[in-house]
Formats: sequence, C-alpha cells, structure tokens
Amino acid sequence: MAAQFALAGGIVMVVSGVLIGNFVANRVEEVVTRNAANATAHYMESFLAPLAQGLVAKQNLDAEAHGRIAKLLRETALGARVVSFKIWREGGLVIDSSNPDVIGKRFEVSESLRLAWRGEVRAELDDTVSEESTAERALGIPLLEIYSPIRDVSTGKVIAIAEFYEDAVQLKSDLWRIRAMSWGAVAALMALIGTSLFFIVLRGSRTIDTQVRTLKSMSERNLALRLRVQNAAVRFSTMHDQSLRRIGSDIHDGPVQLIGFAALRLDALKDKAADESLRVELQTVQSAVKDAIKELRGIARGFALPDVEHKTVEDLLAGLVDAHTARTGAEVIFLKGDRALPDLPTNLKVCCYRFAQEGLNNGWHHGQGLGQELRLSLEGDHLSLVVLDRGPGFGKLPLEMGDDQMRLGLAGLCDRVESLGGRVVIANRTDGLGAELRMELELNGDI
Repeated sequence: MAAQFALAGGIVMVVSGVLIGNFVANRVEEVVTRNAANATAHYMESFLAPLAQGLVAKQNLDAEAHGRIAKLLRETALGARVVSFKIWREGGLVIDSSNPDVIGKRFEVSESLRLAWRGEVRAELDDTVSEESTAERALGIPLLEIYSPIRDVSTGKVIAIAEFYEDAVQLKSDLWRIRAMSWGAVAALMALIGTSLFFIVLRGSRTIDTQVRTLKSMSERNLALRLRVQNAAVRFSTMHDQSLRRIGSDIHDGPVQLIGFAALRLDALKDKAADESLRVELQTVQSAVKDAIKELRGIARGFALPDVEHKTVEDLLAGLVDAHTARTGAEVIFLKGDRALPDLPTNLKVCCYRFAQEGLNNGWHHGQGLGQELRLSLEGDHLSLVVLDRGPGFGKLPLEMGDDQMRLGLAGLCDRVESLGGRVVIANRTDGLGAELRMELELNGDI
C-alpha cells in the first residue's frame, strides 16, 4: 500500500505542484508587473496630464508641450529609467514619441491600447513584437511597456494614451527571484504534505501487514486444528465402522448360528411330538425363531459394509439401491449427474454410503417408501447427494438436537458429514409432499 501510494501520490503531487506553482508564479508576476506599472503611470500622469490638456481642443501637441515632455524624461529620476515613450490619439495615431520616425503614423490598435482607452492602466513585459516597437526591440534589453490614460482634468474623459517603455532589467531579475521563491515554497509544501501522508499510509500499511501476518498465522493454526479434528473424526468413524462390522460378524457367527441350531432342534422335536396341539405350539415357536434369525441377519447386513475400498461411489450407491429394493420392495430411482466421479478417499465413500443408507431407510419407515429417489452430482469440487421421498415430510422445521424428529441416525449423519467439512440440509420438498435430505461436500482436492 505504501509503495502504491508513493507512486500514485507522487505523480499527483508533482502534477499538482507544477499546476499550483505555475499558477502562483504567474499571479505573482502579474501583480508585481501591475503594481510597478501603476506606480510609474500615476507618477508620469501627474506630470503629463497638465502638459497634454491642449489635446482637448487640438489634435496634436504644441511645440512647448512637446519640449517640456522631452525635458521631463531627460531630467527626472524616473525619466532616466524610461528608455522610450509615445503619445497616442484615437485610431492608433502617434502624435509624440522619443522616436521621431513614428510621429504622425497610424498603427494597428493593440488590445492593451484599446483597454487603455477605456481608462485602464495596462502593462506588458517584453512585448515589443508590434510594428511600432521596432526601435525599442533593437535595444536588446527587457522592457516594461506601460499604457497610461491621460484625462481631461475637467471632465475625466480620456483624451490621449501615454505609452512608456521602462528599463525592466532589475524588475525581470526580481521576478525570477520571486518566481523561484514561489516554486520553492510550493515544492516544499507539497513535499511536506506528501511526506506526512506517506508516513501515515506507511504506518497503516505496516499495521495491515502485521494484522495479515497475525490472521495468516491464526488461519494456519485453525487449519491445522481443523485437520486434526477432521482426522480424529475420520479415525473415529473408521473405528465405528469397524466396530459395526465386527458386531455384524459376531451376530451372524454367534447368536444367528445358535438360534439356527435351536430352529433345527425344534423341527426335529415337532416331528417326534405325538400330540397335535404340541406340534402346533412347536410350529409357532419355530416360526418365531426363524423370524428372529431373519431379523438378526438383516441387522448384521446393515452393520456390515460392502467392499468400499475397491468400488466407486456410483457402484456402492447402485448396490445399496438394489439391496434396499430387494429388502423392502420399494422402488428407488437413482439419478447420476453428467460428470462421473473419480475415485474418492475411503472415508468419503463410507460417508456417502451411510448417508444414502440412513436416508433410504428413513424414507421407507416414515414415508411409506413412496417416490424414493437418490440423486448424485458433482459440479466443480462441489459434491451433492440427495435422498427424496413422497411421504408426509417433516412436521416441523428446522430440526434441532433433541427434537423428536432429529433421531439418533440423523444426528449421527450430521456429525459425520460436518466432521468432513460438509453440511446436511434437512427440508421438505418444494414440488409437493415429501422430505428432502441433502448432503453437500467441498472436495477441495480430496479427489
């Protein structure tokens, strides 16, 4: 931020300094020139006005007035600085001048001369480019050209214009010094402002950098902690699944076998029983025992997982759908997205399998197995698995821990999915009756 400010701010400061410095210097030069011109004009007017009053009635000065003006310019201190003069009548006519060659000639009326006829004192520095200023230009020195109106003392009307060319060598030197001082003051002010702002921005930039480093460190620690929590959750889920498989195997190899042996013994006893009522009773017990065996085998199959490591998610879910349909008789529509899923880590495949298993079982138990669907899709790194049904849906939403509808299975699913950085959405369908159970996972390179 400080470097960007130094570059952008530096450019702005330089451009602003040039514009302001140029404006100030020009204004100072204009004011100094105007003040010098006013001082000279007022001084000269005090002498020339009485001598030029004859112009009220006549077109030209008489010889006496011309001589007294020439003497004034020769013998006064101010006259020593005036290197040339002209007296103008309307229409650009020169009636008197220190250069006899231009007396009686008409020249084009300049802007300064035109404004002087309006009563303004005008001044121009080094403006000797016009035709009537040929002699002054030949002097080769800086000149201050002053136009001073000469007025009728009785009416105040402008009757002539006195033009003086004053030696401006010292004035020009003073202007250069003032201009340099103006530029120096502007440059110093801009440097002070720019430096002050730069250090403020630099301090803010360093504060932000420190905060960014702190936040980055906190983020890294939080990431490490989150990964530790997720790894612990994955290990716990893996141990949980292993325990379930072991329980399923123990049920299948232990109680199921013993109860199966009991069923066989009941069958033998039934054949040996002579009493019909006893055979009927033994038949009833045998049916109950067989139902218990069937139920235990179903439980054992639910605990056991298929060959997760060597199957894709699509294959696992397709097998789960077939097994659910065979066990419950409820048809399930399995829809897959256009993009095929690559092989996922085992913990993600187990999560998807358990989520779909719990969702389908809930849809069968609480939604009567109506309109069950399983939808799997992958968009970018966003994995979505949705279980739908056309049952009555959830009575109250949103569900919270402890609600009657938030059963142990749903709570366990939420914990399992959230431990992997995903989320579970429990909602009612928006296109009619039914429940919707959605799992969303950001794979983030876990593929």
